[in-house]
Amino acid sequence: MDTTNERIAQAPLPTPQELRRRRNPVFQFFRFMRINWTMWRLARKSH
Repeated sequence: MDTTNERIAQAPLPTPQELRRRRNPVFQFFRFMRINWTMWRLARKSH
């Protein structure tokens, strides 16, 4: 029995503030840079 649709219906919806942050290019840029910085640190640590 596939319960995918039920699980999607029960998932929480994003708040208006969360939607605004997701659409903000400046916020997304800093988020992207933070992820890259973390990956760079992990790569440097393991080599």
